[in-house]
Amino acid sequence: MKAAVFYGIEDIRIEDFKEPTCNENEVKIKVHYCAICGTDVRIYFSGHKKVNPPAIIGHEITGEIVEIGRNVNYPEIKVGDRITLVTSIGCKKCKMCQKGYYNLCPDTKAIGYYYQGGYAEYLVVPEEAVKQKVILKLPDNVSLIEGTLIEPLSCCINGQKYLNINDGDNVVIFGGGPIGFMHSVLAKAQGGSKVIIVDPAYERLEKFGKSFPDIILLDGKSNFKEKIMQITDNVGPDVVITACPSKQAQIDGIELLAEKGRISFFGGLPKDDSRITIDSNTIHYKELSVFGSFASNREDYITALNLISEGKIDAKKFITMTLPLEKITDGIKAVRKGEVLKCVIEING
Repeated sequence: MKAAVFYGIEDIRIEDFKEPTCNENEVKIKVHYCAICGTDVRIYFSGHKKVNPPAIIGHEITGEIVEIGRNVNYPEIKVGDRITLVTSIGCKKCKMCQKGYYNLCPDTKAIGYYYQGGYAEYLVVPEEAVKQKVILKLPDNVSLIEGTLIEPLSCCINGQKYLNINDGDNVVIFGGGPIGFMHSVLAKAQGGSKVIIVDPAYERLEKFGKSFPDIILLDGKSNFKEKIMQITDNVGPDVVITACPSKQAQIDGIELLAEKGRISFFGGLPKDDSRITIDSNTIHYKELSVFGSFASNREDYITALNLISEGKIDAKKFITMTLPLEKITDGIKAVRKGEVLKCVIEING
């Protein structure tokens, strides 16, 4: 089969790769599309401890079931179904797995990292993943290309469910990439009043913001704090989401929050430079809530799928580039440069 094989830093090769076979406990997928995630970009340029070359990465996957092992007990699926895949696969033994938080399993083994990903014509869903019911059928009104947005949207849903965004809440999002815009649209869908994105790359922000006219855009290089206070009647935002790997965004977010405000540190910081200094009295006297967020779970995927299916989130707005598998490195570089929101790789489209 044709595959984009990761051999090491800045080394992905398009080549004939051995097509995986499906045993009696597995499910085989013909991959149609796989969208490029920021994590794929980091793997390409820096590697990843759970990706051992030669490897096939990619986890924002849609495709079609072509084979189901005879021992698989999964009545919700059948050969020919159009599907997407939940990425995180837990050990099912630890405390987090027992609670259903497979994304927080200390031994999580994800598709596109530990297991083969979607930048290939076929993949086999391993037995452990099949048992955790990671295969989700797409409804008829969600196209295969739209379905690639379910995974990143599910991560935003996981990040926002702790924030309890209510009607009338003002929301500030730091970071105007695809995740920042997804957060903004999701916040609006949940009743957010004034939703603001802050990003220092203002030309890019304006370019992509044209598709989202109800979102307020602010230049992160200007006096954005003063503008946020003006927009929120000198109260500050009720919710802040840091959708970027920025220390300063985390610090500014806490300082800006209104009383009883909530902040999500959605974007992680580099592991070798992840400490920030904040005034804990700000949290204490304002009664602020600070949350972390990492990846997502099956229930978040289902919520994302339903939001797209019901027309509450227009997935097509986020897809600004589609490329064939042979040009995957062009897509990765375009994502890194901020030239696109979402780039989707077409494999068997």
